[in-house]
Amino acid sequence: MNPTEHTLWVVAIIVGFVVVLAVAALLSMLIYLIKVIDKRVLTIGGTLTAAKANTASTVLIPQVADGVDAVLAEGLQHHLFLGRVVETVKSS
Repeated sequence: MNPTEHTLWVVAIIVGFVVVLAVAALLSMLIYLIKVIDKRVLTIGGTLTAAKANTASTVLIPQVADGVDAVLAEGLQHHLFLGRVVETVKSS
């Protein structure tokens, strides 16, 4: 083997080794990113489950609103009644 062929073989082996290292690094990075994505998917799944639990009782909102309106109306009636009583007492 002459020196030129030897040099070409060494260069080819070094380039091949660098390519193998680059592929190994990229595959390692891909595995790491897949693990990160899996963790985040689980976190999002937990968040969605919690959101579902938090919104399970939203059908009660109109009933609660009606109850609050009834309490406010009753309070207004008491306020008006007491206002008339106070005015009557002041007039007497």
